[in-house]
Amino acid sequence: MNDVNPWTDALRESVNSYRQMIDATLDQLTDDEFFQRPAAEVNSVAVLLRHLGGNLASRWTDFQSTDGEKESRNRDEEFTDWPGDRPSLIAYFDDGWQTLLSAIDEANSLDPLTPIFIRGESQTLASAFVRSLTHLSYHVGQISLIARTVHQGTWRWLTIAPGESQRHNEQTWGTPQSRNIHGERKDEQGN
Repeated sequence: MNDVNPWTDALRESVNSYRQMIDATLDQLTDDEFFQRPAAEVNSVAVLLRHLGGNLASRWTDFQSTDGEKESRNRDEEFTDWPGDRPSLIAYFDDGWQTLLSAIDEANSLDPLTPIFIRGESQTLASAFVRSLTHLSYHVGQISLIARTVHQGTWRWLTIAPGESQRHNEQTWGTPQSRNIHGERKDEQGN
């Protein structure tokens, strides 16, 4: 396949958008808010990042040759409080995240119909990525909601703020920026 691959480019764009939302959320939380559970038996933002880090590392490490549910993974532990500090948890999450990004880069040269396994079930590489992105988007929504629940003070919206739709559309209509309020604004040529 050539260097430009529409399906992996679309994956990368979606993944980058989710990461921008995660980072914009984390930037607004104190350490106490980061680890705070809003209620009994409700996950904290930290617990969700721990889970995502473990899930992504398991799914996408050696994905062509090993099952996506690694024997070394302890999924149940992912839903317990992190024993370390915030930077160590962010590093753990980043490791899983980088594993996902590396898998997308590797998939650039693969057929989307390549079979891979997760929990012993064969599926195509494309369907495994869709499954992973769906899982990721579910937890990004939870992270945002939990963060807004525990945060004290003003909240910076992660999407178009209420009452701002018309202004956003007027400023971004017909451009890639219409899909994203985060990050650097680029024109259609990427400049």
